[in-house]
Amino acid sequence: MRTDNSQHLIAAAHRRAAATYKRATTTLRRMDNSGVPVTFDAVAREARVSRSWLYNQPELRAEIERLRSRQSPRSPARPVPDRQRASDTSLLRRLDTATERIRYLEKENQQLREALARTLGEQRAATIQGNNRDTPKLKTSSITGPC
Repeated sequence: MRTDNSQHLIAAAHRRAAATYKRATTTLRRMDNSGVPVTFDAVAREARVSRSWLYNQPELRAEIERLRSRQSPRSPARPVPDRQRASDTSLLRRLDTATERIRYLEKENQQLREALARTLGEQRAATIQGNNRDTPKLKTSSITGPC
């Protein structure tokens, strides 16, 4: 008759389960200490265990959920009260106002560029002709052509 060696198989299974549990808890602590976002997928990948195994471990599941909720607060920013929210109508009005302002500034810039070009052209012409009123006693040299 064969001897019953099942206790050796059971002991090996218990050791393997304990090692897996320890590997998962060590991974969880390391991720928490390093500031890495703790998720079931990340813990499973790092600890080389399945996600379903993690979900079936009540203590590990509770710890992962606790760390996950601590790392990502429910509402990162306070919601804006309804009375302070901009309506679609007011946003469109602000957009129209900004568009009008941009058109006005573009028109004004174009006028200023033209005035500057005209003034610089007049100054250059006056310098070439020698009647520069801005610089008295200007000695002109003979110019053979346009510069």
